[in-house]
Amino acid sequence: MSITEERRAAVIGTPMLRREDPALLTGEAKFTNDIPIPGALYLGVLRSPYAHAKILSVDVSAAMAFPGVVAAYGGADLTALWAAPMPCAWPVTADMKNPPHYPVAVDKACYAGDAVAVVLANDDRVAHDALELIDVRYEALPAVIDLEEALSDRVVIHAGAGTNKAYTWDLKCESHEGAVDEAFAAATHHVKERYIQQRLLPMFMEPRACAAVPQPFGGDMTLYSSTQIPHILKVMTALTLGIPEQQMRVVAPAVGGGFGGKLNVYAEELLCVALSRKLGVPVRWNEERAENAMSTIHGRGQIQDIELAADADGKLTAVRVRLIADMGAYLQLVTPGVPLLGAFLYAGVYDLPVAYDFSCTSVFTTMTPTDAYRGAGRPEATYAIERAMDSLAAKLGIDPLELRKRNFIRKDQYPYTAFSGLTYDSGDHLAAAEKAAELVGYEALRAQQATQNVDAGTKRLGIGVSSYFEMCGLAPSRVLASLNYSAGGWEAATVRILATNKIQVVTGATPHGQGHVTSWSMIVADKLGVAPEDVDVLHSDTAISPLGLDTYGSRSLVVGGVAIAMACDRVIDKARKIAAHQLEAAPEDLDFIDGTFSVKGSPDRATPLAAIAFAAFTAHDLPEGVEPNLEAHVTYDPPNFSWPFGTHICVVEVDTETGHVDILKYVAVDDCGVQINPMIVDGQVHGGVVQGLAQALYEVASYDENGNLRNGSLAEYLVPAASDVPSVTTGHTVTPSPTNLLGVKGIGEAGTIGAAPAVINAVVDALSGLGVTDMMMPASPMTVWNTIKAAQAGSTTGGK
Repeated sequence: MSITEERRAAVIGTPMLRREDPALLTGEAKFTNDIPIPGALYLGVLRSPYAHAKILSVDVSAAMAFPGVVAAYGGADLTALWAAPMPCAWPVTADMKNPPHYPVAVDKACYAGDAVAVVLANDDRVAHDALELIDVRYEALPAVIDLEEALSDRVVIHAGAGTNKAYTWDLKCESHEGAVDEAFAAATHHVKERYIQQRLLPMFMEPRACAAVPQPFGGDMTLYSSTQIPHILKVMTALTLGIPEQQMRVVAPAVGGGFGGKLNVYAEELLCVALSRKLGVPVRWNEERAENAMSTIHGRGQIQDIELAADADGKLTAVRVRLIADMGAYLQLVTPGVPLLGAFLYAGVYDLPVAYDFSCTSVFTTMTPTDAYRGAGRPEATYAIERAMDSLAAKLGIDPLELRKRNFIRKDQYPYTAFSGLTYDSGDHLAAAEKAAELVGYEALRAQQATQNVDAGTKRLGIGVSSYFEMCGLAPSRVLASLNYSAGGWEAATVRILATNKIQVVTGATPHGQGHVTSWSMIVADKLGVAPEDVDVLHSDTAISPLGLDTYGSRSLVVGGVAIAMACDRVIDKARKIAAHQLEAAPEDLDFIDGTFSVKGSPDRATPLAAIAFAAFTAHDLPEGVEPNLEAHVTYDPPNFSWPFGTHICVVEVDTETGHVDILKYVAVDDCGVQINPMIVDGQVHGGVVQGLAQALYEVASYDENGNLRNGSLAEYLVPAASDVPSVTTGHTVTPSPTNLLGVKGIGEAGTIGAAPAVINAVVDALSGLGVTDMMMPASPMTVWNTIKAAQAGSTTGGK
C-alpha cells in the first residue's frame, strides 16, 4: 500500500481547523495598511464627478500650497511615467477595440470615478483634504448606461475606436451546416427568454491598499498590495512602467477577501510605483469604502437572450444564446474574456447534440469597468440555462427536477466529449440531484406546496432547483492560447526537506482566504508521512516564490496543489535512491510507507525519511550522481480543465402582500472530486452560496440616468447580514477527476454558481400560480410586489 493510500484516511479527507486562522483572529496577521513604512507619502486621487466629460483644465496650484502637500499632478503632468497603457491581458479577437487607458485621465473622463488628478502629502487626511482644492473644469457629455443604447453609437465614448462595440465573439458548433436552425424548426417545444445580470460590487471586507517602497540605490522596487495576483502584477507593472522585471518585487500580505475584485492591475498600484520612482520615497494609498465602489471593478453586467429547442419528451436538441456584455468604460486585465469563461456552459450539465450557437457582443459604457467576480462568466451561464430549463418545464407541464433528469449527461458517458469538442472529465449528475432532493425532502415539499398554494393565504411556497457545471482551473495553456489569453495556465511549486526533516513548500498560488497553508500542509503530510504542522508554506512574495500564476478561477488546488503533490513524488524518488544505497537494495525493491523506506519482504531493513534527509544534507555518503539535499521543483500545466458539478435546491416562502422572500431551506450538494479538507470545502460552499443568494435577493450597483452610482456605500448597497442568511445544508458526492493525480476539482466558486438560479427559480415557482413567469434580480420586496401586480394586471412577462 502506498503512503498516499495508507495516510489518506488520517490526513487527506479529514476535517482540520485552518492553520491560518489564529493569526487572523488574534490580530497578528498584517494587512497592507498595517505595515509601518517610515517616510511614506500618502496618495490621494481626485475622481471625476461626471460619467462622461471633457477635461478642459486642471489647476493644482491651491493644493500645492496646502500645508503638508509635497506634490500634486494632473494627468498631463504624468504621461512621461507610462511606458504603455494599463494592461488588458485578453484580446479576445484580432479586431477588438481597446482604447488606451492610463492611470490618470488627460483629456476626458469616461466614468464617474475616473482619476483626473493626484496629491501626495505627508498625511492621509491632508492628502484627502487637499483634493478639494484642485480646480478641474469639465464639459459634461451625455452618459451611456443602457447596453442596447450603447450599441446604437448615438454617443460614442472613445472617438478613436469609432464605436462603442468592443468585439463580437462567436462559438457555433454544429454536426453539419444548418444543424441549429434545423433543430429549432423541428422542435416540439421552444422557449425564448431574456435575463438580466445586474452589476455587482465585490465588497470584500478589506478595501484595496498598496505601498511602493524604493531601495536606496540600484533602482529596485517593492510593491506591497492587497492583491490576488502578485506574480502577474509584477510582470504587468514592469511592462507598464518600463521597469526591468528583475527589479520589481511584489508582496501580498494578509488579504481581506478578493472575489475577483483584486484580480487586477489597478491605477493606484501603478501610481504608487511610478511616483515613488519619480520622487525617490515610499508612496502608499488606502482605499475608502465609497471610493471602492467607483474605483474597483464591478462584476456581471449582461443582457442574456437564450433559446432552447426540445423534442416532445423535453429532451434538448439545440441551444442558441445571444449576449450583450457590459465592459464599462475601459478594458481592465481580463474584462473582455469574462463572457468567454461561460461561453461553453450555456447547455449546462445536459446531453446536447452538436447544435449550439453562442454569440457575445461586448460594449463600452460610461460606468466603472467590469471584470472577473466570483465565478466569472460561469454563474451567468448557469443562471441562463437553469432559468430557461424551468421555463421549458413549465411549458411541458412537468416537474423541473424531472426535466433535468431526462437531460443529464449520464455517468456512463464520461469522459464526455461535448458539442464544443471539450472533454468533461467525470460526473454523476443524477446522483447529486437525487441526494439534494433527499436532503431537502423534495416529494414532501411538493405535496405541501400543492396544498399551501391553493389556499387564499398570502404565504406561497416555492421550490427552486439548479444543477450546474463549472469549467475551472483556467488551464491548459494551449487552450488558453486558442482563446487569445495572454498568459498560461501552469503553476509552480517547490518542496524542500530540511536537514531536521521539517518541510518547506514554496507555492505560486497566492491565498486570500482559501486555506492554502492548511491544504498544502495536508497534501505534503499525506505524501511524505510527516505531521501537517511540520510543513511551512511560503507564498505571496515574488522574491521568495519567483514563479507563479496566482489564485483565481478555482485553480489553486487543481493546478497548484497538484504541482505540490508532484514535487513530493519527485522528492520521494530522490530519497528512494539514497535509501537504496544505504540499505544495499535496488530502488524498485523499496516500499515507502508512513514516512519510512523498507525493503520489500524484509521490514526490519528500514530507514526513516528523517535519516535520509539528514544524509542528503551532510552528503557524506550519497550514491554516484545524486546531488546533496532533498528538493524538487515542478511547473505543472494540466491536460484539461477540471469540471466540478452539483445540484442546489432552495425552498422559499413569498409573502404576496409585502413581496418579502423568506428562505426556509437551502441544500447544496456539490462534487469537487477528492476533498483534501472537508471543513474548508463546506466553508467555501457556504460563502459562495451567500454571494449567490445576495445577487438573487439583495445586491445591485444602481446607476441614475446621468451615470452616477446611486448606492456606493454600505449604507445603501445591500449585502446580506448574518441574520439574513439561512442555514445551508451541505452534501457531497465524490467523483474523482481522472486527469490529475489527486483526483481533485475546484470548489471556491461552486456555491455562487448554483445559488442565484436556485433562489430565483424558487421565487418564480412560488408565484407561478399568480401568472408570474420571471423575476428580475435582485428580487427585493418592491420588485416582487410589483411583479405580482403586473402579472395580476395581465402581463405575461412577470418581472421582465
